[in-house]
Amino acid sequence: MHEQQLPLKSTILLAAIRTFLGLEALVGAVRGIGPVVFVTLAALVLTFLPGHLANRVGLRLPPSFLAAIALFVMASLYLGEVYDFYNRLWWWDLALHMGSAIGFGVLGFLLIFMLFEGDRYAAPPWAIGALSFCLAITVGTLWEIFEFGMDSLFGFTMMKSGLPDTMGDLIVNAIGAALAAGAAVFYLSDVARGRLRAPFNSFIDSNRKRFRKLVRRKKP
Repeated sequence: MHEQQLPLKSTILLAAIRTFLGLEALVGAVRGIGPVVFVTLAALVLTFLPGHLANRVGLRLPPSFLAAIALFVMASLYLGEVYDFYNRLWWWDLALHMGSAIGFGVLGFLLIFMLFEGDRYAAPPWAIGALSFCLAITVGTLWEIFEFGMDSLFGFTMMKSGLPDTMGDLIVNAIGAALAAGAAVFYLSDVARGRLRAPFNSFIDSNRKRFRKLVRRKKP
């Protein structure tokens, strides 16, 4: 029952976020506030983009995943830029870094698990968790390299305080990646039940056929 209620609630939340961003963009246009219109419309587009890209590669993102992405986009772009939460709340950037690390870690686990499940490359839970951790760390590190490149080449201030900001982000990324890896190992254990398994099961059930085709294609 809980797994049936989750998609409905996520769909409602996703629709509410998109409606809110659309209305905010309209209000900004009426008031003639160009930057607000640009940022809000960019956030609105980004709530549609992941689902579109996933469909292009043959994946299906469940409503819970799309809602989580929309929340992250609204928090980082709309609240972070329009309402200046990055400067008003010292912990806002760190919280978003941790959230993104958890998200990439969980997504990495699901992709790795679906590739390994039922195939000759079957791996123990701790190994899949370790791979999930490594993927999340890699994405976080690449983002810090991107920030350094933008600051060095174009004079941006994405790194803020420089090395302390970068190290703080990497530490938070590591914590978020570790939490995602722990959730992956926990999911694969016999302890997880009900709501704790629902988001994972939703993605796996939605894409099981796609990954089975991919595995069969790899076999000699």
